[in-house]
Amino acid sequence: MKIAFIHPKRAFLPELDAYQSFFHSKNIQTVVCKYGEESASGADVYWYIMGIYPGAAGGKRIIHEYISASVPPFRRQKDFLKSRLNPRPHFRLYLNEYVQGEISHRDEIPFGYRDMGISDDFSPNPAAEKKYDFIYAGSLAPERNPETLLRVFQQGALKNRTILLLGREYERLARGFSACNNIIFRGPASRQEIPGYLSQARFAINFIPDREPFNAQTSTKFLEYAAMHIPIISTRYFWLSQFQERYGGEYFFLKDDLSNLSWGRINSFQYKFPDMRSWHWEQQIRSCGVLEYLQNAFPEISF
Repeated sequence: MKIAFIHPKRAFLPELDAYQSFFHSKNIQTVVCKYGEESASGADVYWYIMGIYPGAAGGKRIIHEYISASVPPFRRQKDFLKSRLNPRPHFRLYLNEYVQGEISHRDEIPFGYRDMGISDDFSPNPAAEKKYDFIYAGSLAPERNPETLLRVFQQGALKNRTILLLGREYERLARGFSACNNIIFRGPASRQEIPGYLSQARFAINFIPDREPFNAQTSTKFLEYAAMHIPIISTRYFWLSQFQERYGGEYFFLKDDLSNLSWGRINSFQYKFPDMRSWHWEQQIRSCGVLEYLQNAFPEISF
Protein backbone atom coordinates (compact mmCIF):
# COMPACT_ATOMS: atom_id res chain seq x y z
CA MET A 1 0.00 0.00 0.00
CA LYS A 2 1.16 3.51 -0.82
CA ILE A 3 -0.46 6.69 0.50
CA ALA A 4 -0.43 10.07 -1.26
CA PHE A 5 -1.03 13.08 0.99
CA ILE A 6 -2.47 15.82 -1.20
CA HIS A 7 -2.84 19.47 -0.19
CA PRO A 8 -2.67 22.98 -1.71
CA LYS A 9 0.70 23.77 -0.05
CA ARG A 10 -0.45 27.04 1.45
CA ALA A 11 0.08 26.35 5.15
CA PHE A 12 2.33 24.71 7.71
CA LEU A 13 1.12 21.15 8.16
CA PRO A 14 3.04 19.44 10.98
CA GLU A 15 0.67 16.49 10.70
CA LEU A 16 2.25 15.54 7.36
CA ASP A 17 5.63 14.94 9.01
CA ALA A 18 3.87 12.96 11.74
CA TYR A 19 1.91 10.83 9.29
CA GLN A 20 4.95 10.08 7.17
CA SER A 21 7.05 9.14 10.18
CA PHE A 22 4.32 6.85 11.52
CA PHE A 23 3.62 5.05 8.24
CA HIS A 24 7.29 4.71 7.33
CA SER A 25 7.83 2.95 10.67
CA LYS A 26 5.25 0.41 9.45
CA ASN A 27 7.02 -0.01 6.06
CA ILE A 28 4.23 1.81 4.22
CA GLN A 29 5.26 4.16 1.43
CA THR A 30 4.04 7.76 1.40
CA VAL A 31 4.37 10.72 -0.91
CA VAL A 32 3.29 14.35 -0.56
CA CYS A 33 1.97 16.22 -3.58
CA LYS A 34 -0.11 19.22 -4.57
CA TYR A 35 -3.70 19.17 -5.74
CA GLY A 36 -3.76 17.87 -9.31
CA GLU A 37 -0.60 15.76 -8.97
CA GLU A 38 -2.18 12.74 -7.29
CA SER A 39 -2.73 10.69 -10.46
CA ALA A 40 1.02 10.53 -11.06
CA SER A 41 1.80 9.42 -7.51
CA GLY A 42 1.19 5.70 -8.01
CA ALA A 43 -0.61 5.63 -4.67
CA ASP A 44 -3.36 3.28 -3.54
CA VAL A 45 -4.83 5.82 -1.09
CA TYR A 46 -5.45 9.50 -1.84
CA TRP A 47 -5.47 11.36 1.49
CA TYR A 48 -6.62 14.94 0.90
CA ILE A 49 -6.06 17.84 3.29
CA MET A 50 -9.22 19.58 2.27
CA GLY A 51 -10.07 23.00 1.06
CA ILE A 52 -12.46 23.03 -1.89
CA TYR A 53 -11.29 20.49 -4.45
CA PRO A 54 -13.19 17.98 -6.61
CA GLY A 55 -10.28 15.52 -6.50
CA ALA A 56 -9.59 12.47 -8.60
CA ALA A 57 -11.09 9.08 -7.83
CA GLY A 58 -9.74 6.51 -10.31
CA GLY A 59 -10.83 3.58 -8.16
CA LYS A 60 -8.55 4.66 -5.30
CA ARG A 61 -9.41 4.76 -1.63
CA ILE A 62 -10.17 8.38 -0.73
CA ILE A 63 -9.73 10.05 2.68
CA HIS A 64 -10.73 13.67 3.25
CA GLU A 65 -9.25 15.48 6.23
CA TYR A 66 -10.56 18.82 7.52
CA ILE A 67 -7.93 20.31 9.82
CA SER A 68 -9.82 23.55 10.53
CA ALA A 69 -12.95 25.49 9.81
CA SER A 70 -12.73 28.41 7.40
CA VAL A 71 -11.65 31.84 8.60
CA PRO A 72 -13.22 35.22 7.79
CA PRO A 73 -14.23 36.74 5.49
CA PHE A 74 -17.27 34.69 4.39
CA ARG A 75 -16.22 31.77 6.56
CA ARG A 76 -19.66 30.18 6.78
CA GLN A 77 -20.16 30.46 3.02
CA LYS A 78 -16.78 28.78 2.43
CA ASP A 79 -17.62 25.92 4.78
CA PHE A 80 -21.00 25.50 3.10
CA LEU A 81 -19.26 25.17 -0.28
CA LYS A 82 -16.88 22.59 1.16
CA SER A 83 -19.81 20.49 2.32
CA ARG A 84 -21.65 20.73 -1.00
CA LEU A 85 -18.94 20.81 -3.71
CA ASN A 86 -16.38 18.32 -2.44
CA PRO A 87 -17.06 14.74 -3.58
CA ARG A 88 -17.84 11.92 -1.19
CA PRO A 89 -14.76 10.09 0.11
CA HIS A 90 -14.56 6.68 1.76
CA PHE A 91 -13.54 8.13 5.14
CA ARG A 92 -13.35 11.58 6.72
CA LEU A 93 -11.21 13.05 9.47
CA TYR A 94 -12.00 16.24 11.36
CA LEU A 95 -9.87 18.17 13.85
CA ASN A 96 -12.70 18.00 16.41
CA GLU A 97 -16.46 18.11 16.80
CA TYR A 98 -16.55 21.86 16.24
CA VAL A 99 -14.93 21.57 12.81
CA GLN A 100 -17.26 18.71 11.91
CA GLY A 101 -20.25 20.84 12.87
CA GLU A 102 -19.05 23.80 10.81
CA ILE A 103 -18.49 21.71 7.68
CA SER A 104 -21.82 19.97 8.32
CA HIS A 105 -21.72 16.93 6.05
CA ARG A 106 -25.07 15.18 6.01
CA ASP A 107 -24.36 11.65 4.92
CA GLU A 108 -23.31 8.28 6.33
CA ILE A 109 -19.61 8.41 5.44
CA PRO A 110 -17.57 6.98 8.37
CA PHE A 111 -15.43 9.56 10.18
CA GLY A 112 -13.06 10.17 13.05
CA TYR A 113 -11.42 13.02 14.95
CA ARG A 114 -7.68 13.56 14.64
CA ASP A 115 -6.50 16.37 16.88
CA MET A 116 -3.13 18.11 16.72
CA GLY A 117 -0.11 16.57 18.38
CA ILE A 118 3.46 17.08 19.51
CA SER A 119 6.63 15.33 18.45
CA ASP A 120 9.36 14.04 20.75
CA ASP A 121 11.48 17.07 19.77
CA PHE A 122 9.35 19.20 22.08
CA SER A 123 10.66 18.36 25.53
CA PRO A 124 11.97 20.48 28.42
CA ASN A 125 15.49 21.89 28.05
CA PRO A 126 16.21 23.66 31.35
CA ALA A 127 19.92 24.12 30.54
CA ALA A 128 19.24 26.30 27.47
CA GLU A 129 20.44 29.92 27.57
CA LYS A 130 17.57 32.41 27.74
CA LYS A 131 18.11 34.96 24.96
CA TYR A 132 14.56 36.34 24.85
CA ASP A 133 12.09 37.36 27.54
CA PHE A 134 9.09 36.25 25.45
CA ILE A 135 8.35 34.23 22.38
CA TYR A 136 5.26 34.14 20.17
CA ALA A 137 5.09 31.44 17.49
CA GLY A 138 2.19 31.16 15.08
CA SER A 139 0.03 33.19 12.76
CA LEU A 140 0.56 36.94 12.57
CA ALA A 141 -2.38 37.48 10.23
CA PRO A 142 -4.41 40.69 10.67
CA GLU A 143 -7.52 38.85 11.92
CA ARG A 144 -5.59 37.91 15.07
CA ASN A 145 -4.83 41.59 15.80
CA PRO A 146 -1.19 41.09 16.90
CA GLU A 147 -0.65 44.88 16.97
CA THR A 148 -2.54 45.03 20.26
CA LEU A 149 0.04 42.77 21.87
CA LEU A 150 3.06 44.43 20.27
CA ARG A 151 2.08 47.89 21.47
CA VAL A 152 2.76 46.70 25.02
CA PHE A 153 6.35 46.08 23.90
CA GLN A 154 6.51 49.30 21.88
CA GLN A 155 5.33 51.83 24.43
CA GLY A 156 3.71 49.95 27.30
CA ALA A 157 4.77 48.03 30.39
CA LEU A 158 7.15 45.71 28.51
CA LYS A 159 8.96 48.26 26.35
CA ASN A 160 12.26 47.23 27.98
CA ARG A 161 11.67 43.49 27.40
CA THR A 162 12.39 41.43 24.30
CA ILE A 163 9.95 39.37 22.29
CA LEU A 164 10.81 36.98 19.44
CA LEU A 165 8.08 36.41 16.85
CA LEU A 166 8.07 33.35 14.57
CA GLY A 167 5.39 33.26 11.91
CA ARG A 168 4.26 34.02 8.42
CA GLU A 169 2.71 37.30 7.28
CA TYR A 170 5.13 39.26 9.47
CA GLU A 171 6.39 41.82 6.92
CA ARG A 172 3.63 44.36 7.57
CA LEU A 173 4.25 44.22 11.31
CA ALA A 174 8.03 44.37 10.91
CA ARG A 175 7.68 47.64 8.99
CA GLY A 176 5.29 49.10 11.56
CA PHE A 177 7.51 48.24 14.53
CA SER A 178 10.89 48.68 12.84
CA ALA A 179 12.00 51.29 15.40
CA CYS A 180 11.63 48.79 18.28
CA ASN A 181 14.86 46.86 18.75
CA ASN A 182 13.22 44.72 21.43
CA ILE A 183 10.63 43.34 18.96
CA ILE A 184 12.44 40.72 16.87
CA PHE A 185 10.89 39.15 13.78
CA ARG A 186 12.39 35.92 12.45
CA GLY A 187 9.67 34.90 10.03
CA PRO A 188 8.55 31.27 9.74
CA ALA A 189 10.87 28.68 11.28
CA SER A 190 11.21 25.05 10.25
CA ARG A 191 9.84 22.28 12.44
CA GLN A 192 13.41 21.37 13.38
CA GLU A 193 14.28 24.93 14.44
CA ILE A 194 11.26 25.70 16.59
CA PRO A 195 12.21 23.69 19.73
CA GLY A 196 15.56 25.49 19.84
CA TYR A 197 13.92 28.89 19.66
CA LEU A 198 11.33 27.99 22.28
CA SER A 199 13.96 26.82 24.72
CA GLN A 200 15.63 30.25 24.53
CA ALA A 201 12.58 32.11 25.88
CA ARG A 202 11.56 32.75 29.49
CA PHE A 203 7.84 33.00 28.71
CA ALA A 204 5.63 31.95 25.79
CA ILE A 205 2.59 33.92 24.59
CA ASN A 206 -0.55 32.24 23.25
CA PHE A 207 -2.54 35.10 21.70
CA ILE A 208 -5.81 33.72 20.32
CA PRO A 209 -8.90 35.88 19.61
CA ASP A 210 -11.93 34.81 21.61
CA ARG A 211 -14.14 34.42 18.55
CA GLU A 212 -14.98 31.67 16.11
CA PRO A 213 -13.38 29.75 14.58
CA PHE A 214 -10.14 30.60 16.41
CA ASN A 215 -11.45 30.03 19.94
CA ALA A 216 -12.77 26.51 19.23
CA GLN A 217 -9.73 24.99 17.52
CA THR A 218 -6.55 23.50 18.92
CA SER A 219 -3.56 25.79 19.35
CA THR A 220 -0.59 23.74 18.16
CA LYS A 221 1.84 26.27 19.56
CA PHE A 222 0.19 26.09 22.97
CA LEU A 223 0.73 22.32 22.95
CA GLU A 224 4.39 22.82 22.07
CA TYR A 225 4.89 25.46 24.76
CA ALA A 226 3.31 23.17 27.34
CA ALA A 227 5.36 20.13 26.28
CA MET A 228 8.56 22.16 26.70
CA HIS A 229 7.50 23.46 30.13
CA ILE A 230 7.70 27.12 29.15
CA PRO A 231 5.48 29.32 31.37
CA ILE A 232 2.46 30.27 29.26
CA ILE A 233 0.76 33.67 29.06
CA SER A 234 -2.52 33.44 27.19
CA THR A 235 -5.77 35.05 26.28
CA ARG A 236 -8.74 33.26 27.83
CA TYR A 237 -10.99 31.46 25.36
CA PHE A 238 -13.22 28.43 24.92
CA TRP A 239 -10.77 25.77 23.72
CA LEU A 240 -8.16 26.57 26.36
CA SER A 241 -10.74 26.54 29.16
CA GLN A 242 -11.79 23.05 28.09
CA PHE A 243 -8.19 21.93 27.82
CA GLN A 244 -7.33 23.21 31.31
CA GLU A 245 -10.36 21.51 32.82
CA ARG A 246 -9.36 18.16 31.35
CA TYR A 247 -5.55 18.20 31.40
CA GLY A 248 -4.69 20.70 34.12
CA GLY A 249 -2.00 23.36 34.20
CA GLU A 250 -1.96 26.95 35.43
CA TYR A 251 -1.54 29.77 32.94
CA PHE A 252 -1.34 33.53 33.28
CA PHE A 253 -4.55 34.76 31.65
CA LEU A 254 -4.54 38.19 30.07
CA LYS A 255 -7.27 40.74 30.63
CA ASP A 256 -9.02 41.94 27.49
CA ASP A 257 -7.18 45.27 27.58
CA LEU A 258 -3.83 43.60 28.51
CA SER A 259 -3.64 45.85 31.58
CA ASN A 260 -2.26 42.99 33.71
CA LEU A 261 0.61 42.22 31.30
CA SER A 262 3.53 43.45 33.38
CA TRP A 263 6.91 41.95 34.25
CA GLY A 264 6.18 41.87 37.96
CA ARG A 265 2.82 40.14 37.66
CA ILE A 266 3.92 37.42 35.26
CA ASN A 267 7.01 36.64 37.35
CA SER A 268 5.05 36.34 40.59
CA PHE A 269 2.47 33.95 39.10
CA GLN A 270 2.69 30.24 39.97
CA TYR A 271 2.71 28.34 36.67
CA LYS A 272 1.92 24.65 36.38
CA PHE A 273 2.20 22.38 33.36
CA PRO A 274 -0.49 20.03 32.05
CA ASP A 275 -0.39 16.28 31.49
CA MET A 276 0.70 15.97 27.85
CA ARG A 277 1.11 12.19 27.58
CA SER A 278 -1.92 11.69 25.33
CA TRP A 279 -0.94 14.50 22.95
CA HIS A 280 1.95 12.83 21.19
CA TRP A 281 1.40 12.27 17.49
CA GLU A 282 1.30 8.48 17.58
CA GLN A 283 -1.50 8.52 20.16
CA GLN A 284 -3.48 11.01 18.05
CA ILE A 285 -3.07 8.92 14.90
CA ARG A 286 -3.94 5.66 16.64
CA SER A 287 -7.06 7.03 18.32
CA CYS A 288 -8.77 8.65 15.32
CA GLY A 289 -10.15 5.55 13.55
CA VAL A 290 -8.32 5.91 10.25
CA LEU A 291 -6.01 2.94 10.91
CA GLU A 292 -9.01 0.65 11.41
CA TYR A 293 -10.44 1.90 8.13
CA LEU A 294 -7.17 1.22 6.28
CA GLN A 295 -6.84 -2.26 7.78
CA ASN A 296 -10.36 -3.13 6.63
CA ALA A 297 -9.60 -1.82 3.15
CA PHE A 298 -6.18 -3.52 2.94
CA PRO A 299 -6.29 -6.70 5.07
CA GLU A 300 -2.64 -7.46 4.36
CA ILE A 301 -1.43 -4.52 6.49
CA SER A 302 -1.22 -4.33 10.26
CA PHE A 303 -0.61 -1.48 12.68
